[in-house]
Amino acid sequence: MKTYGLIGYPVKHSLSALMHNAAFKELKIEAHYRLFEVAPEDLEDFLARDKKIKDKEGNSFSAEDLSGFNITIPHKVKAYEILAKNPLLKNITVRQYPYVFLSGAINTVKIENNKIEFENTDTMGFMRSLREDLKFDLTDKNIFVFGCGGAGRAVIAGLTAYLVGLVKDYKPINKIYVYDKNKESLDSATANFGRFEDVKKKLEFIDSQSQIADKIKNCQLLVNASPVGMKEGDASVLKNELLHKDLSVYDVVYNRETQLIKDAKSLGRNNSGGLGMLLYQGVAAFELWTGKEAP
Repeated sequence: MKTYGLIGYPVKHSLSALMHNAAFKELKIEAHYRLFEVAPEDLEDFLARDKKIKDKEGNSFSAEDLSGFNITIPHKVKAYEILAKNPLLKNITVRQYPYVFLSGAINTVKIENNKIEFENTDTMGFMRSLREDLKFDLTDKNIFVFGCGGAGRAVIAGLTAYLVGLVKDYKPINKIYVYDKNKESLDSATANFGRFEDVKKKLEFIDSQSQIADKIKNCQLLVNASPVGMKEGDASVLKNELLHKDLSVYDVVYNRETQLIKDAKSLGRNNSGGLGMLLYQGVAAFELWTGKEAP
């Protein structure tokens, strides 16, 4: 039986095991999906296949025991730095897909026959959910993104993929404003997307909260790609008086209805939580791992 899983810290909120195990059962695939809590200080040793970790049932696994895995908070960017650039993976052929290179982040890994493949299915999931759930037309729009960690980079990559020729049927955006209160994340994302000249021209990274209100008023889409809202009692990333009538709202958080989404609903704004993104990225990961269409 093949083993797949999710690595992150924490992972107890995740619906991924429920989703993937149901799909394996439906298609009669002999596989099981497990949840693994990997602390930041253990990530490099785990990915180097030098360290075993336990799932929530207490079973021990190393990366070598897995046929594939998803990566979640807070490891998506660090995993890219380790897996794509670090020679720890001996005797392994590495293939990274374009969304990984553009975003500088990984959320899906496939391991088979001494070959490891990296993908960012978050990008696929977000763009599909934006189209099917929010029903938002990106043409000539201004977009404000909160957060530029792993999820934020996936969002930005999806919005700018047409600029580097990754998609043919695209909607040209006007401008993307990006804010993150974590300076290290902001500087890292600025450097990552600065590698692509056409993408760089569309992005403006903001390092001060005082600039947010002025930028938001000219935007038609707000995306919360930060973890704010995952915990009960979290405030919104934005004061509700800034949710103007022309603003659609997307929140990647899926485990609860965030205050941002509650505010958007109360004001009658077009809105969507992140459950669709979770589902669609999971579909893409499942199909990469199995070569079969997800049920």
